[in-house]
Amino acid sequence: MPSTMTSILDAITVSESEGRPIPDAATRETIGYAPVHTLADLDAAIAAARAAQPSWNALGHAERSRILNEIADDIEANAEELAQILSREQGKPLNGPNARFEVGACAVWTRNAADTVLEPEVVFEAGASRAEVHYDALGVVGAIGPWNWPMMITVWQMAPSLRMGNTVVVKPSEYTPLSVLALVEIWNRHLPEGVLTAISGDREVGAAIAGHPGFDKIMFTGSTATGRKIVESSANNLARLTLELGGNDAGIILPGTTVSNIAENLFWGVFLNAGQTCAALKRLYVHDSVYDEVVDTLAGMAQQMPMGNGLDENNLLGPLQNEKQFDIVKGLVDDARTRGARIVTGGEAAPELGPLFYRTTVVADIEDGTPLVDEEQFGPVIPVIRYSDVDDAVRRANASSQGLGASVWADDADAAAEVATRIQSGTVWINNHGAINPAVPFGGVKQSGYGQEFGAAGLKAVSNPKVISR
Repeated sequence: MPSTMTSILDAITVSESEGRPIPDAATRETIGYAPVHTLADLDAAIAAARAAQPSWNALGHAERSRILNEIADDIEANAEELAQILSREQGKPLNGPNARFEVGACAVWTRNAADTVLEPEVVFEAGASRAEVHYDALGVVGAIGPWNWPMMITVWQMAPSLRMGNTVVVKPSEYTPLSVLALVEIWNRHLPEGVLTAISGDREVGAAIAGHPGFDKIMFTGSTATGRKIVESSANNLARLTLELGGNDAGIILPGTTVSNIAENLFWGVFLNAGQTCAALKRLYVHDSVYDEVVDTLAGMAQQMPMGNGLDENNLLGPLQNEKQFDIVKGLVDDARTRGARIVTGGEAAPELGPLFYRTTVVADIEDGTPLVDEEQFGPVIPVIRYSDVDDAVRRANASSQGLGASVWADDADAAAEVATRIQSGTVWINNHGAINPAVPFGGVKQSGYGQEFGAAGLKAVSNPKVISR
C-alpha cells in the first residue's frame, strides 16, 4: 500500500474482524475494511445531530462560512492522499477529469457554499407594508450518496446544509465508503462533535434514513427506482426531499456542424468517468450530413484514449466500479449486437487490464426502441442514432421518461439555443455536456428527480423559508 495513503486510511478503517472488505476497483485486492454501522448507530448519530444543531445554527453564517473555508483549505492540503484513496476505491484515474479533479471540486463547492450570499428577499412593499422571505435552518439533514462521484456529490449535500445551520448524517454507498469516510474525517477536524457523522452501513441502514422521524430533509443521488422508495418512505415523516436521480441524457448534433470543433467536448461528455456519470451523454442523435464523421471521430478517440489502473499517471479511463454495473453494460451491448447494431469499436471486456474493464465502445446503426438507447447504460458506451429532421430528433430526445441533462451541438450557437428551448431537461448545454458550475442551479425534471442544488438555489433547498410581514 502506498505510504502516502497511510494516515487517513488508518483513521477510517477497522480491523478485518470488525469490518467489511472494500476492493480496489481495478485489481479487486482489498484496500481496507470499512466499519459496518447498524440501525442503532444511525439512531445515535441522529440524536447527536439533533443535540448539536441549535448551537451550530447559533454560530451564524459568518462563522460557519469561515469554518467551511478552513475545511476547503484542509481538503487542498490533503488532496493527493484523498485522490489516491478515491482512485483505488472508485476506479477513476488520478489524471484527466477524474480523481484529482474530483477532490479539487470538493474544495471549490465547499468554498462556494461558504461564500454564496443569501439575504432576506423583499417580496412586497407598499407604503408601510412590507413582506420579507428569510431562510432558516431546517434541522437535521440525511445525505445518501452514490458510488460514481462519491466525494464530490457528498460535498454537494453536506456543504450547503452545514452552511445554512443544519447538522448532517451522511450515508455513503456501500461500494465506496472509504472515499466518503476519508472526506468526513477531514471535515470533522474542524466541526463540533455531532454536527457531521458518516454512517457506513448496508442497504437496510440506507432504507431506514428516508422514513426516520429524526430527519427534516433527505438528499439523495442515485437511481430512479431507489428514489421512488425514498418518496414512499418519506411519507412517514414528511421530510423535505432533494432527489437527483437517473438520467438518459440525449445529445443532438445539428446539420453541418464542424465535427473537429466539438470532438474533445463531445468525447468527454460521453466518456467522463468511463460513462459512470448521471449527467453523461448517453444517446447521441446525429444529422445525416455529419453522421459518418462523428462516428469515425468518436471511435478513433476511443481507440487512442489510455485505459487502465487509475494509479498509472498515463491512464485517463478506468474500470466499471462494480460487478453489477459491469454486467448491465455488457448485457446492453450484447443485446444491441444481436439486434443488428454495428459495433464500431470496443463492445467487449478487456480482461488483460483487470476483471471489470470494458473497452470504450461506439455503437452505430441503432434506433430508438433498443434497450441500449432507451435505458441508462452508465458505462463507456455510446449509441449513435442517425436522423434527418431536427424536429424529429427533438421529439425522440424528449421521448424518454428522464430529463436530467441534454445538449445541442452546432456551429451556430444561436440555432442550437433555439433547439435547446424545446428539449425537456433540467439543463441543456450548448457545445458541451455535463459541465457544471457551483453557482449555477442543477437538477432534473420528469423521472430524473426534483429539487435544485448549487448556488443560492441550493442554499434555499436546505432551508425553511419564513415570511415576515409587517
